[in-house]
Amino acid sequence: MGSNTQKKAQTQSTEQEQDYVSEYSPLVKRIAHHLIARLPSSVLAEDLIQAGMIGLIEASRNFNPTKGASFSTYAGIRIRGAMLDEMRKGDWAPRSVHRNTRKVHKAIREIENKTGRDAKDMEVAELMGLTIKEYHSMLQDTKGAKIFTFEEIGLDDDILSSTTTIALMGPLEKLQKENFCEVLALEIAKLPERERLVLALYYDEELNLREVGEILNVSESRISQIHSQAMIRLQARMQEWKTVD
Repeated sequence: MGSNTQKKAQTQSTEQEQDYVSEYSPLVKRIAHHLIARLPSSVLAEDLIQAGMIGLIEASRNFNPTKGASFSTYAGIRIRGAMLDEMRKGDWAPRSVHRNTRKVHKAIREIENKTGRDAKDMEVAELMGLTIKEYHSMLQDTKGAKIFTFEEIGLDDDILSSTTTIALMGPLEKLQKENFCEVLALEIAKLPERERLVLALYYDEELNLREVGEILNVSESRISQIHSQAMIRLQARMQEWKTVD
């Protein structure tokens, strides 16, 4: 009797897992195409989707509905995490891109600490000894590399778009993340208006860079530059969280 009950429970569990995978496979494609819009052409959507499906399968096996989060929220976290892990393995970003990102970060921080206001494009370019065209080109190059550097301080898509991940954490980690989210929200509110709008349209409304550009009536490449600068500015302003962790 007990053996039959156990087999029945296992069958039901397997069927539930299969239902999750079938129902939420479109979510994998949506997240993949959302990420691919700001990554180099060498990163293929098919590779992200494949990694994301593995994340979805793992989510379907490990999901615990008693933890408070919905499956879509939990799956989204696991799917995106699997895709980021796959990209880390590839190590496709040139060292020069990471080095330039750090230089921009340092320049913005230096200007804002000195002036007490938002650093302007021309000021950053001048401090770095670049023309405004060269600076914008550098921002364009950093759009893919930043996905890794910002994770170092917890600045990822999940935090920028939602705080529902907090429900999955332990008490101490939950408190730290809540504090981080509060500080991050304040810093986002202090960004220049156009940078705030780009982040809101990209993360909250989940529009791609081309769609954001159409709304703001500027090119996709310019939106990419604004997005990169906003993220680097946030990283510079959240520097203390790096040292605390």
